[in-house]
Amino acid sequence: MKNKFKLIGLAGAISAAALVAACGGGGGSPSSSNGTLGVAMTDAPSCGFDAVNITVNKVRVHQSATASENDAGWTDITLNPARKINLLNLTNGALEDLGQTPLTPGHYTQLRLVLDGNAGSALANSVVATGSTTEVSLNTPSAVQSGIKLINEFDVAAGQRVDLVLDFDACKSVVKKGNGGFALKPVVKVVPTVLNGIDGFISPAMLSKHVMVSAEQNGTIVSSTVPNATTGEFFLARLVPGNYDVVITADNSATAVIAAVPVASTTSTVVVSTNAAPISLAAAATADRTISGIASLNPVSSTEVAYVTAKQSFATGPTVAIKYQGADVTTGAYTLSLPTVAPQLAPYSATLPLVFTTQTNTTPGTGKYKLEASANGYTTLSILSVDISVANQATVNFALIP
Repeated sequence: MKNKFKLIGLAGAISAAALVAACGGGGGSPSSSNGTLGVAMTDAPSCGFDAVNITVNKVRVHQSATASENDAGWTDITLNPARKINLLNLTNGALEDLGQTPLTPGHYTQLRLVLDGNAGSALANSVVATGSTTEVSLNTPSAVQSGIKLINEFDVAAGQRVDLVLDFDACKSVVKKGNGGFALKPVVKVVPTVLNGIDGFISPAMLSKHVMVSAEQNGTIVSSTVPNATTGEFFLARLVPGNYDVVITADNSATAVIAAVPVASTTSTVVVSTNAAPISLAAAATADRTISGIASLNPVSSTEVAYVTAKQSFATGPTVAIKYQGADVTTGAYTLSLPTVAPQLAPYSATLPLVFTTQTNTTPGTGKYKLEASANGYTTLSILSVDISVANQATVNFALIP
């Protein structure tokens, strides 16, 4: 597995690391009294885009979780020139190396990812919508100037190296604005560097249907990816050991769920399907229908976004999130396109291929979904049953309060 998902831009990674040492931006020359920090970036897929570009200026690290951008004590990994990265090249476990720096041994509690802002016609941060060739500006918050703040504690010992991966969730980070534009609301977490996870193949016949594969726990999406556009292989990478429900969706197709896939350790890879016997989702007799409406925040927030999630529960299996979307940051509008056909379930087994069976006894029922609206700092709201088995539902509104 580790050979299949290689680093992106190895030559660029080597030159970036060399640049840090040459320019002194990494905080000094390595020595036996220092440790070393290496930082890379990966990504979950973006919903509805062929490209999501961000331009990384530097990564900063500090021992204090409360240090401001102007306080002393920061150590920087500076990319010179700043590097424009298409996040959608970093799915299925691939990494973009951002460089390394010597660090004084100690306990560190804060990382900041600093992006360049858009200036004039130069689009440092941009998106290309699915099926389009036009690069559209991605508006960035003022936080890109001081850095996207990431609280993550780690220890650096003399003569030892620590490697961190910044997992940038493009699907949650890119949200619509009321004027037809797009804004960046960064959702980034720090994940282990070591490669483990869940591996499988989707039938090539499905690949034109916007397939999405997610690893979930208790109906919450932990990691997601899209299959390779040529081979159909997918890899849900860098998972904390535990059991995961794998959810596979595609346009006008039944949802497929693999229940309780065990990831035993930080180095183990679990295979759920093979190239010889890939997973193919059952075609729906009726095209997907939509649930749409408004998810508003009261009071209005300049930093938080409302997310709306459609869920189903299996009588003899898990509760899973089928699809979710961030509401428009200006209008609160959202639209979810969902299957009307009954989902399919396969309990995980080490014996492949897995056997999927149609589940007609889900809650709230075939063509029906539990809808949840949530935002950081606001009380989650839910509607237990929204029915699209007969027609689209266009008036499901939420007003979230703290």
